[in-house]
Amino acid sequence: MTKLAFIGAGSTIFMKNIVGDMLHFEALRDADIALMDIDPNRLAESELVARRMVETMGTGATVTATTDRARALDGADFVVTAFQTGGYRPSTVIDFDVPKTFGLRQTIADTLGVGGIMRGLRTVPHLWAVADDMTRLCPQATMLQYVNPMAINTWALAERFPQVKAVGLCHSVQNTVEEIAHDLDIPKEEIRHRVAGVNHVAFFLKLEHNGRSLYPALREGWRAGRLPKPPLHQLRCQNRVRYEVMDHLGYFCTESSEHLAEYVPWFIKDGREDLIEEFAIPLDEYPKRCVEQAEGWAEQAKGLRAAATMNVDKSHEFAAELMNAIVTDRPITITGNLPNRGQIPQLPAGAVVETPTLVDANGLQATVVDDIPPQLIALMRSQINVQELVVRALLDENREHIYHAAYMDPHTAAELDLRQIRALVDQLIAAHGAMLPDWCHERRAA
Repeated sequence: MTKLAFIGAGSTIFMKNIVGDMLHFEALRDADIALMDIDPNRLAESELVARRMVETMGTGATVTATTDRARALDGADFVVTAFQTGGYRPSTVIDFDVPKTFGLRQTIADTLGVGGIMRGLRTVPHLWAVADDMTRLCPQATMLQYVNPMAINTWALAERFPQVKAVGLCHSVQNTVEEIAHDLDIPKEEIRHRVAGVNHVAFFLKLEHNGRSLYPALREGWRAGRLPKPPLHQLRCQNRVRYEVMDHLGYFCTESSEHLAEYVPWFIKDGREDLIEEFAIPLDEYPKRCVEQAEGWAEQAKGLRAAATMNVDKSHEFAAELMNAIVTDRPITITGNLPNRGQIPQLPAGAVVETPTLVDANGLQATVVDDIPPQLIALMRSQINVQELVVRALLDENREHIYHAAYMDPHTAAELDLRQIRALVDQLIAAHGAMLPDWCHERRAA
């Protein structure tokens, strides 16, 4: 029997997607599903949802819920990590409110920038604790790492626990294919693509339909003002940033415009409200999303508690597909985030890169992509600079590298000078307090 340990199962909607997907595969229908979260109330809601899905699908899966991480991990074959250290309050609020006092505005703040740096610092120690438990309790398990900042977290895991099999998984590629299909009025299943880069700043090197490149249609539609179409989902922005970047760099990015806008120095600028308006950049989008999702889930939870059965549609997440491929030895190809061991020779060794990845009973085998255009490599390196310095800060317990990472961040550096950035980092560290490791609070000697 396959055992899944889901760490952070209080993320009920995401848990529903992953566990619900598992129940669609014959080899996983009778799995032992251990849900773990530190919040007993959210955990209880997730347990209820998981049990209802099992009942609806009529499978033999068993569901247990626990606040004991070791109990959940003991004997696991797969471990999903999907937690947010510090939560919306206080951490996400801090990540947005403190930078705004310096005039630094953000959209998502979970991947790069000062928000992504802080999230990495408070998250990695907990991922290390999970990995440490895995070495004792389930050393052969594969970790499916869904926590942002994806590249920082997965890189730090590989450096401290190279013996733990871990892959970073994201749904940005699937989401983008869906959005492109929506814009061009073609079935998403008919789009063929080849993607490579770093998480959230990877690009579609090939994007085809019936053997023809889709790029001419995308460029023509953007320049003529026909694209992008109105957003596919209510919470998505209008995607103008990605089209503008494609027009200048030649390729379409895998992550949303609200994300990409804060990874680069070109769109969010003090005194340039014209850019914010022209490219429809949703400042403070993530805090608004958190509030709306919390309110939406409260209403959904009422309905789920009253429902006798539950809709268990299959999602587009990779997790269950990956588990099934390993268990059954039926190969699939996913987009995976793994340490660079030569799969992108144009980028630094060790950095976590995102490429097509074969999965079967042998595990994960990344595809080599060695033809990324130089302008895209340059943009990816600007992201890796920040990621590497955060990882070094964590490994060396060196507060100075936190400043160094913020100095190198493209958006932060475009808005603030060195002294402002240092003062901002000081205030962020102080505001986070005990949510950050002790060494973060140790200042250098005068």
